[in-house]
Amino acid sequence: MRKPFLRVLFLGLAMTAIGAITDAQAQPPAPATIEGNIYSVTYVEVMPTAKADATALLKRYREATRKEDGNLRSETVSRMGQPHQFAILEVWKDQQAFEAHRKSEHTTQFLDKIQAIRNAPTDERVHIGISVGPLQAGPAGAAVYVVTHVDVIPPRKDDGLAAVKQLGEESRTDAGNVRFEVVQQTNRPNHFTVIEIWKDAKAVETHSMAEPTRQFRDKLGPMSGALYDERMYNAVE
Repeated sequence: MRKPFLRVLFLGLAMTAIGAITDAQAQPPAPATIEGNIYSVTYVEVMPTAKADATALLKRYREATRKEDGNLRSETVSRMGQPHQFAILEVWKDQQAFEAHRKSEHTTQFLDKIQAIRNAPTDERVHIGISVGPLQAGPAGAAVYVVTHVDVIPPRKDDGLAAVKQLGEESRTDAGNVRFEVVQQTNRPNHFTVIEIWKDAKAVETHSMAEPTRQFRDKLGPMSGALYDERMYNAVE
């Protein structure tokens, strides 16, 4: 009497295991990790009379950078209302790829040529991601890129981190949002950069008036270490 019972029990366990394997195979793959990725933001300001030359240099630099090993994204944007001010937005697979890029011949040549027409020193900020989405390239045309430097006083670093991270998670689902990334400077962890893309200026305006955005600004006020530096750009095509 025991053998039939054992055969039924074994068959039941086997079917359960097969079902578990099937369910596991049906699960979507885990999202790619951002651990190790380097996010760099470089501000470039040239003489207003050199805007066209700078644009050409930036385009060549961007295209060469996109061909480098370990580059996940390279974009160049021009500030709205101040077209001689630019930002370079890049993502690298890891620190090693980023350091190799810094030493590359085309990077050195680009910096040398910009040096001759600059209005201010080139300002590079290096970050790690703390609240980011997919890495696809951003759109051109009417899309508005917003780059904001957020500085909190050192004793409130963790509070600032929590606040900007919450803003990122809540804003990424807003209507008209294309990208919302919050990254943290590697050399000054109480400094953050918020990188956004919105489909148009109206979407930016609507987001600025949204309750989560206003609550974030209220939280940030008492711990802010500098003026809230928000700059709007369009893609350099």
